[in-house]
Amino acid sequence: MKRPAAIVTDIEGTTTPVAFVHGTLFPFARAALPGFLERTPRSPESESAFADARGLAGGDALSDRDVIAALIGWIDADRKAAPLKTLQGLVWADGYRSGALVAPVYDDAAAALRRWHDAGIRLAVYSSGSVAAQKLLFGHSDRGDLTSLFGHWFDLATGSKLEAGSYSAIAAALNLPPEGILFLSDHPGELAAATAAGMSAIRLDRGDPPPAAPGDHPTVASFADIVFDA
Repeated sequence: MKRPAAIVTDIEGTTTPVAFVHGTLFPFARAALPGFLERTPRSPESESAFADARGLAGGDALSDRDVIAALIGWIDADRKAAPLKTLQGLVWADGYRSGALVAPVYDDAAAALRRWHDAGIRLAVYSSGSVAAQKLLFGHSDRGDLTSLFGHWFDLATGSKLEAGSYSAIAAALNLPPEGILFLSDHPGELAAATAAGMSAIRLDRGDPPPAAPGDHPTVASFADIVFDA
């Protein structure tokens, strides 16, 4: 395929095993969040996020314990609540700093990202996890600190990953025509939205249970299978 000017990659199921997010990060946050929030004093960032969570959960009448219980319930339900995302990111930052968390990145993904970066292809991340969580993951990976490879980071503040407008916004932020951008993901719905915006797209099939409708996008098992024209 034609070499793109930029590559935008998903994380979960694409560069990193799905199991890390749901089997490691979420349980870690669930276990550590109560103790983290009971620290005195809280940081300004965690205090602000906790206040936002209180409002979202029901208002000032709720006790701290009630708010913490609501946050745990949101983790269990995988709710995309902004204050929860902030607090999870702060908890994960503690875990990464202590060495309790190390993010797995597929070897083929790390090697290709380094190769593409060195070849002058611009790299970006688009994930449902917050930009802060994205940087923590790539900054504390089992393949080393990969953050310097990426020039742009996008999360749900850009928009839903299932809407073409989000990918148009990414193209505008990169100051590139969508046709010059390749999007990589394991999710057919995301790939469909990217192609609707004019991007090219490749689906990563890492061997996890396939989606009910995998779509008709080009599919590879590894980043090593993605080859560009000379």
